Parts: sequence; C-alpha cells; structure tokens
Amino acid sequence: MYNIITDFSWEFIEILAEMAPYLLLGFFIAGILHAVFPTATIQKYFGTSKYSSAINASIFGIPLPLCSCGVIPTGMSLYKNGASKGATVSFLISTPQTGVDSILVTYSLLGLPFAIIRPIVAFITGVLGGVFTNYLDKDKNPKLVSANEAVNTKTLTIKEKFVDIFRYGFVEFLQDISKWLVIGLVLAAVISAAIPDDFVSGLGLSPLLQMLIVLVISIPLYICATASVPLAAVLLLKGISPGAALVLLMAGPATNAATIAMIGNVLGKKSLFTYLISIIGGALIFGLIIDYLLPASWFELINMSHLVHKHDTLPNWLKLGSGILLIILIINGYLQKYIKTLKIRNTVIEHDNMGTKRVKVEGMTCNHCKANVENNLVKLDFLRKVTADLSTGIVELEGDDINLDKVKDTVIGLGYKYSE
Repeated sequence: MYNIITDFSWEFIEILAEMAPYLLLGFFIAGILHAVFPTATIQKYFGTSKYSSAINASIFGIPLPLCSCGVIPTGMSLYKNGASKGATVSFLISTPQTGVDSILVTYSLLGLPFAIIRPIVAFITGVLGGVFTNYLDKDKNPKLVSANEAVNTKTLTIKEKFVDIFRYGFVEFLQDISKWLVIGLVLAAVISAAIPDDFVSGLGLSPLLQMLIVLVISIPLYICATASVPLAAVLLLKGISPGAALVLLMAGPATNAATIAMIGNVLGKKSLFTYLISIIGGALIFGLIIDYLLPASWFELINMSHLVHKHDTLPNWLKLGSGILLIILIINGYLQKYIKTLKIRNTVIEHDNMGTKRVKVEGMTCNHCKANVENNLVKLDFLRKVTADLSTGIVELEGDDINLDKVKDTVIGLGYKYSE
C-alpha cells in the first residue's frame, strides 16, 4: 500500500510539474482573449446560413478557453442572440475540443505533432458540422443581430483591461476548470501508477477497435480539453494507439450527456445528428490517418517512465515553481468563490423588497453559465440588475413590474431549468 501511495504521489507531482508552466501561460493568453474578444463582439459574424458563418465560428471557437460546460450556455446564447444553427453547431464542436491552454498543455505532454493536429481536426470537424447543419436544418426565421446590439458592452480603460486579463485568466477561468483539471490529474496518476506499461498492447486489440472502445466511453463522459491531455498521455504510455488517444482528445471534451440533451432540446434532432456525426466521424477518420498514414515516430513519448520530450528544455525549478503557484491559484479560486457566495447571499437578504424577486435556475455550472444567464436576462426591458449565485442557483432580479413568464422563457431558451 505504501508503494502504491508513493508511486501515485510522484506520478501526480511529475505530471503537474510538466503541465503547470504551459497552463499558466495558457491562462494568461485566455485572459487576453477574453479582454480583446468578448462574446458580444463576435455574435455579428455568426448570423447567416452561409459557409462563412461556420468557418467564422470555428476560427473564433478554437482558441477560446471554454470548457465543455461553459461552451453550452455560450453557444446557446449566441443562437438566441442571432447566430444561425450551423454557426452554433460549428462553435459547439470546435470550441471545447481545443483552447489556447489545452493546445499548450498538449505540446508539453504529447509533443508538437499532436499540438498541431488537434486544432486542425477541431477546425475541420467544426466547419463540416456547421455546413451540414445549415444544409439539413435551416433556420426558418434567422435572428440577425445588429452590429450595435452585438457590441453593446462597457468600454474598459487600459488599466481595467489589464486587471480583467488576470481576473479572468487566473480566477474565473481557473475556477471553471480546476475541479476537472484535478480529477484528470488524479486519474492520470492512478492509471500511471497502477497499470503496467504493456497492458493495452498485451490485449492485442486493433487500433480501430481501440478507437471504438474509447469513443463509447468518451461520448457520455464529461472531461475538459485540458484535463483530457494527461489521460491521453498516460494511456499512450500504457500502449494505446495514437489514433485512439486522438479520439479521446476530440470526443471526450466535445460530447457529454448534458451537451447532447441540450442541443437536442434547443436546436432540434437534425442539428444534434449533424453534431454527433461530425465529431464521431472526424475523430475516427483522423484517428485512422494518424495510425496508418502518419509516421509513428511523431507520436512516441521519448521516455516511457516520465512524460518528458526532446523539446522540453524548461528547468526543474521553473516547473516545480509553476506547479506550486498553480496549486495556490486553485485554492485561491475556491476561496474567492466562497467569499463571493457569502456576499451575494447577504445582499439577497438585505434587498428583499417589492422591486426584487428571486428565482431558481438549475444547470449553471461555471462562470460562463452565470454570465450568460445574467447578460441575457438583463436585456429584458423591466430588469435593471441581475445577480446569479452559482452555488445555490438563486438568481436575484431587480426592476419594475417584473414579468416572471418572460424571465422563465429566457432561462429555458438558454437550456436551463427554471423554478420560483
């Protein structure tokens, strides 16, 4: 038992240290993207049923650091605010598969070929899914958003943008993925410590069968793009084919039971069909290309005992320091969330008056969910302020002559459950 615990601890530390510098850099770039390209500024590019809307959605979606839970409400909000079904499906396919943080982590653990191929596959599958959706399931009444409405956001000063970069990248975004990041690291460390290196190869499964098994497991599974990387790396060490690892990297983040249910409910069965076919078909086709057409040497992990590559020249002090800093930031994220929740609860109690109503919204799981609920509800004419609490699901509404029926319609339209 002692040896198992020791092996697990070392594997966890090593994987964390390898990922941490690239994660921190990814979080910083994520903050820059958030400050420079807020969701409202890109809605106007998604409003048509032409090929360009699907291409635009994939291009914008690939670098965005949205996890699987965050991309759902963001995609639904884009659709409700003017995006075509095709553009929405394209965004929902390409965005969760990658992200600037996950691309950097892919490079750190899996190498440059995987880091290049991953966003390429996300772009192609996203565009194809969007084009097929526009062809098979056209919007009868496209909801075009004017440019003025799309970019109607507060203009920040340079100082405020600088603060916003760090607030989003190292607090809000980290809050959203930290739980699943830790789970992914723990699972990778457990697999690495408990399963022999030749386990998968000893089973004698063909690459295609490995891909199908991984696909069946990945489709209903919830895992973010970044957390999928250490799992894929460890499975590669245990003998799984590179193509099957790609299937995990693509299908794991892009599909899960909640996403499937929400797309079917909001966009319809035809859009859900093109969404799933694009992801499944793309993952399998590109997995086969990797296993049978591309050089195997591109996807080998050089040191089978540790996740180290020829390109890795970062000093140990930087990796260990980054790992410690990442742990501190994760703890800070949870503390900030707890403190903010206490403040919101106290505010709700103090402002319980005739101009304030509270409703319950189920299904908010991250800061993107919270922001989408608040931003879409505050657009209603009778509301002045909307404050959502992630931990309780309570949404406080401030305004005059609050119409709860319209509030309910808006919440359900975003894919959440509503109750009073």
